[in-house]
Amino acid sequence: MQLNVSGHHVVVTQSLKNYVGTKIEKIGRHFDLVSDVQCILTVEKLQHKAEATAKVNGGTIYCDHIEEDMYAAIDGMVDKLERRVRKYKEKLADHRPKDKQKTRYA
Repeated sequence: MQLNVSGHHVVVTQSLKNYVGTKIEKIGRHFDLVSDVQCILTVEKLQHKAEATAKVNGGTIYCDHIEEDMYAAIDGMVDKLERRVRKYKEKLADHRPKDKQKTRYA
């Protein structure tokens, strides 16, 4: 999984990149088909915003989170992204039982 972290009105330090990287690794454990994650960290006045776009097999998943602290914004964004990836994975799975055949009553 490739991770790209950039900043808008904020200097992205190595510690922020490492923090985002360790948090995003959780998503790779749930779903192997996540190929690319782009994370943008933004500061506007007193609001810190973390947004991410994950490219998965067959689509893209976007989420963002706004907090007063950048690390809290990253945590919230990763939680949302993890929930959305899990939901996408469940949609792809076939939940029908395979050994039961449809029977017709004549």
